Amino acid sequence: MTNRLKLVTWNINSVRLRMPIVERLLAEVQPDVLCLQETKCPDANFPEKAFKAAGYDHIAINGQKGYHGIATVSRLPLSNVEKREFCNMGDSRHLAVDVPFNGSSVRVHNFYVPAGGDEPDPAINDKFDHKLKFMAEMKDWLQGAETARPAVLVGDLNVAPYEHDVWSHKQLLKVVSHTPVETDLFEEVRETGKWLDAMRQFTPMDEKIYTWWSYRAKDWSKADKGRRLDHVWVSDPLKGAIRSTSVLREARGWEKPSDHAPVIAEFEA
Repeated sequence: MTNRLKLVTWNINSVRLRMPIVERLLAEVQPDVLCLQETKCPDANFPEKAFKAAGYDHIAINGQKGYHGIATVSRLPLSNVEKREFCNMGDSRHLAVDVPFNGSSVRVHNFYVPAGGDEPDPAINDKFDHKLKFMAEMKDWLQGAETARPAVLVGDLNVAPYEHDVWSHKQLLKVVSHTPVETDLFEEVRETGKWLDAMRQFTPMDEKIYTWWSYRAKDWSKADKGRRLDHVWVSDPLKGAIRSTSVLREARGWEKPSDHAPVIAEFEA
């Protein structure tokens, strides 16, 4: 019986380009399940052989050429694979699978929410309008049957909801990812589905958590102008099983890194 589960979520910013650091993560962290976002390749070009060589034989993909893309790879069998399209855009931004856990299974939702562009005004920025509509559709869907069972929702949700999820609350209030219209809607999505923000269960609200640091900074670690854009949410029936969450900050400094760091979540029944 599988009564422990280690899950990692990571916006990899091109899985083929960064496969060496993905392999390093798999070797060093040894997750049971790895959820990747922004894989940037069609399904046919996904590096399945490399994952299988590393012991991850079970692979679900929702790919797209050049943009977006989601993949969930696992040492455990995957079943009931679902790819949901949001906003009728044709984008590959969601993938759900069932993973064995505690004699039954956990539903794992892997999301890549639109970034939203630069201007936080839906009237003049189609990308921001798309982001808000995407989250509104998430709110309507991610409740009821989706949260009545053990489930975890992970991914790059592209919103830093709280004051200490960004390096400067005041300076970023008008910056996409931390504007009140986004953070309020984000909390509506979470609260409507009664999802638990697992990362904030283990880190107090007055402590900083970052998962993303811009490529623009010469010394990203020293400047430390980060944001928490990557999240782990847990449904009510699974809340008692979450044991820890952590950000693998050092991975942001690996060779040819993503601008996101992996987030690790561990469960035990």
